[in-house]
Amino acid sequence: MTSSTTQSTQFIEDYLHALSGQPKTDELIAQFVSDPILVEHIRNVEAAFPAYELIAHQLIAEENLVAMRGTFRGVHRGAFAGIEPTRKTVSADLMIFYRLRDGRIAEHWLQMNMGGLMDQLTHGTDLPQDVHLPTQASSLVEAS
Repeated sequence: MTSSTTQSTQFIEDYLHALSGQPKTDELIAQFVSDPILVEHIRNVEAAFPAYELIAHQLIAEENLVAMRGTFRGVHRGAFAGIEPTRKTVSADLMIFYRLRDGRIAEHWLQMNMGGLMDQLTHGTDLPQDVHLPTQASSLVEAS
């Protein structure tokens, strides 16, 4: 693993640890993110699911590019996609790629199971509060 790859992986682990399950203030976001689209995404999701979690199941890194396979989890407390707050605890699988530049996330690409999330909000039942998802970054693999 190259030094750059190791640093990139550590940065994303630090980012996930700092933001996951915490209020995402503008100051905290600015420490880690320069991508204006991701900044706006975080603000919108935080408004609907305050202190939401991103749980990393796997991180794969190559130089300044880090891929995460994980789970989003939050409690629906604000309007989201035209749906008023349900107070349901929801989760969705996701994959996100981060490109780092100048010590922050400069680009991202996100694929998330939005259909499953919307189904939980509109039809599904609330997840039990005691559901335990895997902890952050349980597996790390270097891309060659």
